[in-house]
Amino acid sequence: MNILKKLIAVMVLAPTLAVASDAGHPLDRAPDRSSDLTALQNGARLFVNYCLNCHSASLVRYNRLRDIGLSDAQIRDNLLFTSDKVGDLMKSNLSVTDAKAWFGAAPPDLSVIVRAKSSGEGSGADYVYTYLRTYFVDEGRATGWNNLAYPNVGMPHVLWELQGVRKAKFVDEKDPHDASKTVHKFAGFEQVKPGKMTSQEYDTAIADLVGYMAWMSEPVKNKRQQVGVWVLLFMSLLVLLAWRLNASYWREVK
Repeated sequence: MNILKKLIAVMVLAPTLAVASDAGHPLDRAPDRSSDLTALQNGARLFVNYCLNCHSASLVRYNRLRDIGLSDAQIRDNLLFTSDKVGDLMKSNLSVTDAKAWFGAAPPDLSVIVRAKSSGEGSGADYVYTYLRTYFVDEGRATGWNNLAYPNVGMPHVLWELQGVRKAKFVDEKDPHDASKTVHKFAGFEQVKPGKMTSQEYDTAIADLVGYMAWMSEPVKNKRQQVGVWVLLFMSLLVLLAWRLNASYWREVK
């Protein structure tokens, strides 16, 4: 039991996608997967297998995945575990009570994390996409991992088997604003151990995962935007008719 507690404590040592500190690392633009049902389905598979063990998405029900082209049978056969039902909420098997008792805090819910992470630096999808692709080995950390987007992150690299093991290279350069100082600048990654995926395959998988998380944050976004276009067209037509009606009315008055 003690070994189990230690393993779980390592997995969720701290809330993982909290507000990042100013790392100075630019965010990479996340590919748009909002209309790609195949990518969204793959993202859902990755989310259930790699994220849902510790995190929950308690605002989303499994049957909502019908909107990305999955049938109840596909959801039940590929995405559900134990006694979960298609109509259940997407909750982690790790209870909040156990999480708080073992390591003091529960892993954050990921239902709307993509919307929550939007900032002036980029969209929430950009942040999560960058975050999941910038892990590197750091022997100075308790988990053995660090992250460029979120320095000193508490969560280890749960996808390392897919991406492999990488080291980050840094160089010291003169501060362009103060010649008497130096800055520690990121200079690229060094692949130490290959993963199950190539670099391109991993980036594609993360894009699918982030695409699904973005969809999960607002499942009706595409429909809302489509309705918005029709509303704007209707309002434009209404304005045109009102303008011509007004001109016709005042012409008769004059």
